[in-house]
Amino acid sequence: PDGTLRADCTVTLVAGGPVTALVDTGGPWGQRRLLGHLAELGVSPRDVTHVVCTHGHSDHVGNVNLFPEATLVMGYDVCHGDGCYVPNGLAKGWPYVLDPGHLEVVATPGHTLGHVSLVVKATSLGTVVVAGDLFEAEEDEEQWRALSEDPEKQERSRRRVVAMADVIVPGHGPPFRVFRERGDSEVSWGDEEEADATTG
Repeated sequence: PDGTLRADCTVTLVAGGPVTALVDTGGPWGQRRLLGHLAELGVSPRDVTHVVCTHGHSDHVGNVNLFPEATLVMGYDVCHGDGCYVPNGLAKGWPYVLDPGHLEVVATPGHTLGHVSLVVKATSLGTVVVAGDLFEAEEDEEQWRALSEDPEKQERSRRRVVAMADVIVPGHGPPFRVFRERGDSEVSWGDEEEADATTG
C-alpha cells in the first residue's frame, strides 16, 4: 500500500567464445546465490572477462565488486584495470563491440537515460538481446511506462530491439521469443526501418 516493492533482476551469463560476459549482477542480498550458480556452471569470478550492467539501479549492480578483473560496462561508462576509463561511442549511439560479429553493447535509453543492452549474435536461437529493464518482462505493457525516465525514448529503443531480436532476455523474467509478422530479415543497430513484430 505504501509503494514498497521487492525486486531482483535477471542475471545472464554469456560464455563459449573469447568473452565470458555477465549481464547485470543482481542485488547484494543475492551474492551467495550468484556465486553458487556460477560455480555450478564451472565459472569462477576470475573467468568473467566482462560485466555489463544495463543501468545503475541497485538490483542490477549489487555485486560488481565480485569481478574486479573484468572490464566493466555500466551504462555508457567502460572501465578496466585500476579505474582506467576507455573512450567509447555509446552516448553517441555507436555500439561497443566485445567480440566482433558476436557480442556488442548498444545504447537503449529510456528506463534510464544511460541504459544499455547486450546483443548476442549467431546463437542457436538467432540474435538474443539481453535487454535489462528496457523490457521488465514479456507482458509488461502495464508496467514499463510507470518505471521509465523517458517513455518516448524507451518506446523507440524497444521497437529497435524487437526489430532485431529473435529472443529477448528481460530485466525481471524468463527469456521470450519475438515472432515476425512481416519480413524476416534482421535489422542492424544503425538501421532506421523497423520490422513489425510481436513478442510471445
